[in-house]
Order: sequence, then C-alpha cells, then structure tokens
Amino acid sequence: MKAAPFAYHRPDTVAEAVQMLGEFGEDAKILAGGQSLVPMLAMRLTHFDNLIDISRIDELKDIERCGDELRVAAGTPHALVGMDDEVAESVPLLTLATPYIGHFQIRTRGTLGGAIAHADPAAEYAAAALALDATIEATSARGRREIPAAGFFTGLWETSLAPDEILTAVRFPVWGRRSGFAVEEFARRHGDFAIAGATIALQLDDDDRVSRCGIGLLGLGSTPLRGVVAENAVVGQNVDAVTAAEIGKLAMGGLTDIPADLQGSAEYRSRVGATMVARAWTAAVAAVQTSETEAIHA
Repeated sequence: MKAAPFAYHRPDTVAEAVQMLGEFGEDAKILAGGQSLVPMLAMRLTHFDNLIDISRIDELKDIERCGDELRVAAGTPHALVGMDDEVAESVPLLTLATPYIGHFQIRTRGTLGGAIAHADPAAEYAAAALALDATIEATSARGRREIPAAGFFTGLWETSLAPDEILTAVRFPVWGRRSGFAVEEFARRHGDFAIAGATIALQLDDDDRVSRCGIGLLGLGSTPLRGVVAENAVVGQNVDAVTAAEIGKLAMGGLTDIPADLQGSAEYRSRVGATMVARAWTAAVAAVQTSETEAIHA
C-alpha cells in the first residue's frame, strides 16, 4: 500500500515548525526520524494532510551536560546517543538501552524525541525516561513548558503534548555515585518489539540501603509504565535483604491491565516481565559493585 496524499513541509527552525503546527492544527503531524510514522502512513493506519519534517533542524541535534542533568535534544539519532561518551558517563541507562532499539538502520535514522513522543508501550527510551524521572521539554508558539515523564504518557500512542506542541528535548537526571543501571527485555528475535522488558536505575547510600530506585516497564501495558509498587517496597531496605525474584513479583503485582495478543497471554507476559525485572535488578546491583571496585583501583 501507499500513503494517502499529503503536503510536505520542511522548516529550518523550531520557531518555523511550531508556527506551521499551530497553523495546520490537527491536520498536521510532526515527522522526525519517521521509523514509526512512515510505516503507519504506508499501511493507511493513520493519515494527515500535512507532514512537518523536523529532521534537518540543527538546534534539535545536541547533547549537553547542564549541572546535574543531561539534556538531549529531540532530533538526536539513537545511534549518536548510544555512542556518545557524555551519555555513557552521565546517563548510562540510555547507553544500555540503545542496542535494544530495532536494527542499526532504525537506530541511525530514528530519534530519541521521536521514540518518546510516539509513546509505544515497548519503547526502551520511554521506559528509561520513566525510571530516571526525566523531564520533557515541549515547545509551541506560546512558549516552552516542562512535563515530568511520569505524567507524559497518557494512553496507547498518546501523550500529554498539546496539538500545537513539539517535543524539543528531554532532560535526564545524573544520578551520581553508588548508582547502577540495567536493561533487560525479551523479544522473539532481536530487533522485534519486546514482549516484556525492564529498565532499572538503582542508587545505594553508604550503608548499602536503597536510597533511590526507578523501574521502567515496557510491553506490559497500553503505555510504558513504572513499577511503583516494587520501587516503594525496596527504598530504605538493605540491598542484600532484597531478592531479585521478590522485586520481579512486586513489579508485576502492581499492574492491572497487562495486554494479551498473538505474542502471548497476559499471564505469559507477566511471567516474562517478572523475570526481566529480576534480571535487571541483579545486573543493576552488580553494576554498583563494579563501579565501587573501579573507583578503588582508579
């Protein structure tokens, strides 16, 4: 199939893009990398009279450390995020998540902002944004506003972005010392959408108690989710007193609408999800211990 006819626009600046978006209203759609939108248009699952291509706007391609946050501009390709030294140093969870995103062609063309704005339930960067308590920057002709990641995803492929807003950047907190991060997911083949997965960010205090924990879940709801029940249960606990299996069970216990489809039943996804959380927890704890050892020998 071919996409229905549409008008193509390619602004040179964010200001031009938001002006067009405000002018065309709901008849317009932002095109970033196009890795999700173009197939949907081709199969006529969706249609817009106007496509606004922001892929060549230079101000949307940037990675910058700003104090205790890392700001990643929305048009930054997955591949660049995955290779960037500042990302690896400041927000390792993004580096770990990148190889799970599709195949190298998708990572070369797709963008961080596009992946998060698309709000796919199995999106790795979206789950990482939730786990890290990231902040979404949205820009319109009315100005810029900030949206906590926890309130950004509202439904299947739906977000709290207003019709005239563009996602222009995501700010990720830098967690600092005694932190560990991990990503685990299960798919039929590498590059397929995950049946279930987890991103975990973990920080310990000097007495080995969990001072902070973020668990992002993918493939386990109509949106990317947080494992809030499990997070709350482990904060304040000594890390050695927490078992991986317990964390996996708690993370699934807080979910109320696990999907069932051709990939598996809700019960199957729940079992896989619990296993992915458990594996990610084990890896995150090991990462804290590894960072401690490396610091001693540095």
